Amino acid sequence: MKNKNIQTEIDACFLYGKLAEHETDPTIANVYRQMSEIENGHAVAFAKKANMSYENLIQPSWRAKTLNTIGKIFGYDYVLGALMDTEKSISNAVITAKQKNKKELTGNESNHVTILRTILEKEKMVTGTQLSKFESRHRSVGGNAIRAAVLGGNDGLVSNFSLVMGIAGATAGQEGVLLAGLAGLLAGALSMALGEWISVKSSQELYENQMQIEMEELETNPEGEAKELALIYIAKGIPEEQAYQMSSDIMKDKNLAHDILVREELGINAEELKGSAVEAAVYSFILFSIGAVIPVIPFMFTNGMKAILISVSMSAAGLFLIGAAITLFTGKNVWYSGLRQVFFGLAAAAVTFGIGKLIGVSVS
Repeated sequence: MKNKNIQTEIDACFLYGKLAEHETDPTIANVYRQMSEIENGHAVAFAKKANMSYENLIQPSWRAKTLNTIGKIFGYDYVLGALMDTEKSISNAVITAKQKNKKELTGNESNHVTILRTILEKEKMVTGTQLSKFESRHRSVGGNAIRAAVLGGNDGLVSNFSLVMGIAGATAGQEGVLLAGLAGLLAGALSMALGEWISVKSSQELYENQMQIEMEELETNPEGEAKELALIYIAKGIPEEQAYQMSSDIMKDKNLAHDILVREELGINAEELKGSAVEAAVYSFILFSIGAVIPVIPFMFTNGMKAILISVSMSAAGLFLIGAAITLFTGKNVWYSGLRQVFFGLAAAAVTFGIGKLIGVSVS
């Protein structure tokens, strides 16, 4: 456990450093560098407490290196998202442990989002735009496309694996399994795609209406909106004089003021509304299909018990990979997360296989 804690801090130090390297805004980059130094200090302190040599533990883990690679390809907002998810997970674990042992909560258990924001707000030259830019990034943490890809593939694999095993149990892996598997793949993928389209479209329409109302308020009462924005910054801990100056500077650009008010007052990130509902639906369809096709593949080439065993093996491997991928966000042990995913996936398939077997015997 001690080694894991040290490694978590080393990984965070490494990733915050990478965020700083790739951040174009110098003020926000400086915040990330300070966070990297804080995490490095934590790692050194943990190593000393455990009587371990810190110099031998400075290499980032595979997880940190993988997240850095993802950042290079898809952008470093994904890395920030994973970091914040890890911080939240650690924070919740600490709070739960203290509550279980009836220890007093000190407030230090909260995640580093607060620390990040505090550092940023204490920057002497911070502007409302910079603060809003950072707020929009950490607010969308946890909803990124990589997480959606993992969960979409998991939904497809588990649901269709269970369906295929149910039909295989009823027919001993003979006729009908392939057809049922492909039908399940198509039905599930279409359902997921339609659900995603409705979700994205309805959210866009709701938020667009709220944003329009905010624009009308800005046009009819700019003084009131300027004061409101200043009060938001004051509530964040920014000195009153600086808050009103930031608000005044922002209000010189109506579009910028609207974007920031929408984000700060309504909690809406306008950038997220630019996504296409159709694109989201297609993306969801593909991700579900990738997972759902795995248990079906063996029945395309063979049947009977041989096809069943290959399907189970391939699905178990897929479940393990999904469980391992989830650790990119949770920071948990790869083997624990992967095997847990395999256990629950196989358990679900075993239940449907058993039910199918009973139904098949009853029918025959």
